[in-house]
Amino acid sequence: MVVKIVVGLGNPGAKYKGTPHNVGFEVVDRLAERCGVQLKPVARFKAELVKAAIGMESVLLVKPQTFMNLSGEAVGALLNFYKVTAAELIVIFDDVNLDVGRIRIRPKGGSGGHNGLASVIQHTGTENFVRVRMGVGRGNGTGDLVSHVLHRFAPCHRDSVAEMIERAGDAVYTILESGVETAMNRFNSVTSDNS
Repeated sequence: MVVKIVVGLGNPGAKYKGTPHNVGFEVVDRLAERCGVQLKPVARFKAELVKAAIGMESVLLVKPQTFMNLSGEAVGALLNFYKVTAAELIVIFDDVNLDVGRIRIRPKGGSGGHNGLASVIQHTGTENFVRVRMGVGRGNGTGDLVSHVLHRFAPCHRDSVAEMIERAGDAVYTILESGVETAMNRFNSVTSDNS
């Protein structure tokens, strides 16, 4: 029986690999590697998914394949099918309002202008689910955030991003094993430069 659902947000397709908008996908891929499992496409849910054991929890790892702005379609369908409430949901996604390498865990909250998160809120009918926000910065400051999140990270940020992905995976483990408060205390003040 699935107890928790861990969703990484992103866009399907090779052209989006390595972009800021896909860091959520990368964390879920890394979690699957750590658990020794492999995500597989399931058309009825419009997602790639796999069951895994993390600590004492039975977890469903999910990458919606609907493109970012419709992510909630997959998430809502999975919660309904597995009879899991949003309180057992963890959503991992990029955040342009955080510096590159920064992680911020929150037990609930609004979309903050993130269309993928807004879609999840719409399809679950609540803002009361855990989110792991991953800092991707605002690019070169020109204000074209769409271009920034859909183009690959600059070489100078790749090490910080790789470390952030690992730490986000650790944060998910901590949430599942010790609770969101412990995870917030452990990860919210840490950056890739001083971890």
